[in-house]
Amino acid sequence: MLIVDAQVHIWKSGTPVAIHRQIPSYTKDDLLKEMDAGGVDAAVIHPPSWDPNANAIAVKAARAHPGRLAVLGFFDVNRPENRSLIGGWKSQPGMLGLRFAFLRPGQEKWLVGGAMDWLWPAAERAGLPIGLLVPNQANVVGQIAARHPGLRLLVDHMGRPRGSKDDAGFADLAELLALARYPNVAIKATGAPSYSSDVYPYRNIHQYLRRIFDAFGPERMFWGTDITRMPCSMRQCVTMFTEELPWLKGTDLELVMGRALCDWIGWKLSARGG
Repeated sequence: MLIVDAQVHIWKSGTPVAIHRQIPSYTKDDLLKEMDAGGVDAAVIHPPSWDPNANAIAVKAARAHPGRLAVLGFFDVNRPENRSLIGGWKSQPGMLGLRFAFLRPGQEKWLVGGAMDWLWPAAERAGLPIGLLVPNQANVVGQIAARHPGLRLLVDHMGRPRGSKDDAGFADLAELLALARYPNVAIKATGAPSYSSDVYPYRNIHQYLRRIFDAFGPERMFWGTDITRMPCSMRQCVTMFTEELPWLKGTDLELVMGRALCDWIGWKLSARGG
């Protein structure tokens, strides 16, 4: 079974946001070592906002390991000169799409303030999937999806608010599930262990994973870790899904664990590369 992590970060400078490992660097070699230990074949790098060279670092890593690493990159959408980047975005080695997290001051207004209105149709035309870290903004994602049915969107971390846990962390799950009506919206079940105060295998949130699966199906629910902020090993992130969810099996399991993600972002993987 092909196992592909839908979200990881690597960096060489900057100060990670507090929920991530407070270390000065986490390189592709560090990542690949954890992937090997966890039985993970490939991963999609999301360049973190705290390293100004994160995109270049990710592209270099993907160039060196094209069968194991790909990238959803970002740029400052407020700079008019960056609009010309869209057409050639995929010409960068391993670059398959975009991802925006809105973590820096002022960026929280991008999604609703009009700064990104030009991007949706441009990315739709260019065939660029876009990942979004948008807790508490499921309705906005729905509006974008409705206006741009050809634009593939990925909602990070099941749309959960940062730091939220247990039942309280999933209190607004119905709003996320409502996005299932849009066939161009998929959910990344990344970072699941971090949304539970329980111990492995974090059974108190399994019911919510099942509800997401039932709403979106295996073609639009993607496993992943965001490993540098997980309370457990990458291997446990894997086995939580492959061994502890009895309703997830067979072809459905293969899709959730990597095949569906590859189809969604256009990553043609058949076996482990170098």
